Amino acid sequence: MAYTTPNSLSFLLFLVLLCVSQHTGEARPPFACDPRNGQTRNLPFCRASLPIPDRVRDFIGRLTLQEKIRLLVNNAAPVPRLGIKGYEWWSEALHGVSNVGPGAKFGGSFPGATSFPQVITTAASFNASLWEEIGRVVSDEARAMYNGGMAGLTYWSPNVNIFRDPRWGRGQETPGEDPVVAGKYAASYVRGLQGNDGNRLKVAACCKHYTAYDLDNWNGVDRFHFNARVSKQDLEDTFDVPFRTCVVEGKVASVMCSYNQVNGIPTCADPNLLRNTIRDISFRIATLLGFFTITNTTRQHPKKQLRTPLKQASSSPHHKLYTRIMCLDLDCGPFLALHTEEAIRKGKLSVAEVNAALVNTVTVQVRLGMFDGEPSAQPFGHLGPRDVCTPAHQQLALEAARQGIVLLKNRGPSLPLSKFRHRTVAVIGPNSDVTVTMIGNYAGVACGYTTPLQGIGRYVRTIHKPGCTNVACNGDQLFGAAVDAARQADATVLVMGLDQSIEAEFRDRVGLLMPGHQQELVSRVAMASRGPTVLVIMSGGPIDVSFAKNDPRIAAILWVGYPGQAGGTAIADVLFGTSNPGGKLPMTWYPQDYLAKVPMTTMGMRSDPSRGYPGRTYRFYKGPVVYPFGHGMSYTNFVYTIVKAPTIVAVPLDGRHTFRNSTISGKAIRVTHAKCNGLSLGVHVNVRNTGSKDGSHTVLVFSAPPAGHCAPHKQLVAFDKVNVAAGSQQRVRINIHVCKYLSVVDKSGIRRIPMGEHSLHIDDLRHSVSLQAAATGEIKS
Repeated sequence: MAYTTPNSLSFLLFLVLLCVSQHTGEARPPFACDPRNGQTRNLPFCRASLPIPDRVRDFIGRLTLQEKIRLLVNNAAPVPRLGIKGYEWWSEALHGVSNVGPGAKFGGSFPGATSFPQVITTAASFNASLWEEIGRVVSDEARAMYNGGMAGLTYWSPNVNIFRDPRWGRGQETPGEDPVVAGKYAASYVRGLQGNDGNRLKVAACCKHYTAYDLDNWNGVDRFHFNARVSKQDLEDTFDVPFRTCVVEGKVASVMCSYNQVNGIPTCADPNLLRNTIRDISFRIATLLGFFTITNTTRQHPKKQLRTPLKQASSSPHHKLYTRIMCLDLDCGPFLALHTEEAIRKGKLSVAEVNAALVNTVTVQVRLGMFDGEPSAQPFGHLGPRDVCTPAHQQLALEAARQGIVLLKNRGPSLPLSKFRHRTVAVIGPNSDVTVTMIGNYAGVACGYTTPLQGIGRYVRTIHKPGCTNVACNGDQLFGAAVDAARQADATVLVMGLDQSIEAEFRDRVGLLMPGHQQELVSRVAMASRGPTVLVIMSGGPIDVSFAKNDPRIAAILWVGYPGQAGGTAIADVLFGTSNPGGKLPMTWYPQDYLAKVPMTTMGMRSDPSRGYPGRTYRFYKGPVVYPFGHGMSYTNFVYTIVKAPTIVAVPLDGRHTFRNSTISGKAIRVTHAKCNGLSLGVHVNVRNTGSKDGSHTVLVFSAPPAGHCAPHKQLVAFDKVNVAAGSQQRVRINIHVCKYLSVVDKSGIRRIPMGEHSLHIDDLRHSVSLQAAATGEIKS
């Protein structure tokens, strides 16, 4: 069954629906259970001392059917007789409090909020503690705005879909192409948002969009009608990994389903995905803490495409309602409010199912303290306008931008620039003096901006020429002035790339080259420049800059993503060496001709040489790249030494299975047959800084399994960030969970641990570890 009754010992994952249409409205925080209200202050659901299930059950038991129904939609109606005000469930906080959703707005005492770098940029830091700290700051500001009546407490962030295809317009919102990184980011950011106060939530986060969603609008195919044909193998070892980590380790309060179909069934009405996967035993650890958000199935797909667990959906809205209420709790839009009562009357839906949905939504509200009276009396009630856009928060935004910048090329080396030798810098390009471009999408109103031009101008004198009127760069009318500026300056910085007119939600890219005449501008300026030419690329997705990589006149290339409100300062700090770049690419940069071999609609991750399909991401693609996943240079040099690592690890079975009964061809044990708790191998690595500059460095540990398992040719299994002073070394201790990270997934979607030699890769180092099955008794089941 989709739901248990309200008396169940565990709460099921709570499902909320992302609104496809745009809404307007005000955040109306429900300061329920006000002690000054004599009619409600003594009701059981207002007593914070009672167990949460008792409070929830009491509240739902006092509602009429009509009142219940009006709570099933995102703009939940008030219940005045119980002291409950209306509430807007939809707010966004992808990389700062956003006004994209109707639940938050800016103005008055809250003119803006700290706008951190776009997620793809922050992911390039490979710094999990930074990700969690950003979440903590964002939730501080969200709570402050809630206390001031300007925001809600339920935030539909983060986006942890895999950046599978480099053209995807929303790839910028994600932590990149690697499922381990995406999962780690999800758990870290969610912990920062939700806090660690036991059963109390600071804000309620949401991991989205479950699952296999990474196409918006490409070649006539839109996300509402796209049927993603995905193998069980790819679902298990790629697309579902971040969501599992988000729920199990991050204990996220919600998961949002995706817009598309998966294998012919809309994800939002697929009981196999929603009940048998999200709610299977591997996810059940987090059911007490969760709800599940979901897109509107009526708008999502034509009637003929909507399938139910029982049969093809009829055209009746009540049949679709029955399907939807089986799989979700809250509808963003009016559908449930309009049709629920009639569906109950016709026997398509029961009151018990409505109650079960409300158990999940109300439980989250109680955990947020929304039935505890005025916010001022609650643990986060002290937060207010003075806690938004604080100097400390803005400094963190700057540090995040610095850590996310990736040095792709440094010939000579030519960077860092010197403010003594390079006293005049030509700053050229359509992104050289931008503001809102730097914060990407799903952003709010920033506290303020420092543009690249302004940042560089704090170091040296600048000559500014845009070169193009915008990133489309449709003409060369402004090229002459840009070339003249480069001839006059001691160094030239070209700030080029993309913006939301090229890549965005509903807008997938058509190619990987720089737009319009940008490449021509870069080459002409580099040819004329009398000093070093530095190319700074602002984008969410990868760009084929092979021409610049191979051009000796282009001394250096930086990728800065969308670096947030302090992006200009961070760029200048890296250019002039105040900050030593330590970012690494969270996605592969492919050449333009890669696209001809991989339609966006082809979901397969693995290569298929028989049909010329090259595969996707560094895990499965072996062809030529512009820059690989994990690439990133520094102004110093780091060398590794493996100090300690096992060469043999025994994998014990659980006692109910023999090795023979747990294998497939190639000798691999089913993860469910192994004793996985505590089964890890420790690797101790010394990281020595042999250069003359202090620097931060990301240690990336990859693993290659024994041959013959249809597995990734290599897979990131661990990463860690370490700061190393010049001439010194730091020891990094990494634990690799065998069942999670050294397992592979077979074609049936079953995760298994291959026995034999696994090769660990740390930069150029290789270390072999042999996994061997431990002897056990005979099978008992």
